[in-house]
Amino acid sequence: MAGRFFDQWQVGDRIAHEIRRTVTETDNLLFSVMTHNPQPLHIDVEAAKASEFGQILVNGTFTFALMVGLSVGETTLGTLVANLGYDKLVMPKPVFLGDTLRATSEVVELKPSKSRPGAGIVTFRHELLNQRGEVVCQCLRMALIQGVPA
Repeated sequence: MAGRFFDQWQVGDRIAHEIRRTVTETDNLLFSVMTHNPQPLHIDVEAAKASEFGQILVNGTFTFALMVGLSVGETTLGTLVANLGYDKLVMPKPVFLGDTLRATSEVVELKPSKSRPGAGIVTFRHELLNQRGEVVCQCLRMALIQGVPA
């Protein structure tokens, strides 16, 4: 399903995104290296073993990016003007290599754009859950979305 136009959303709309993703060592290592993040918890097995986690901890910014990415196809694909911001980002549980993650989205606010007639701002609450159903990441995303073409 392609993303929806602003006029097609209602507060309370919920989506359980079907795409799931198992996080691999390569995902975590490449993302950490590409973003110049040398945190030993993410890239050093021995340091991670000595930590309270006892294993590699997946880079939190990868976790956040994956959550948003899993939602795009059914929320904003082809209708997005711009992401305006993210708020209340929390990561209540750690993510480890081998965890399988899935995302959900809920529309929590709709606001017509003052500067772009016909477009509007949709605020989504995104959640990322692991294979045990635990929330590992959550945020609000404010997206400026096109209205239905005339």
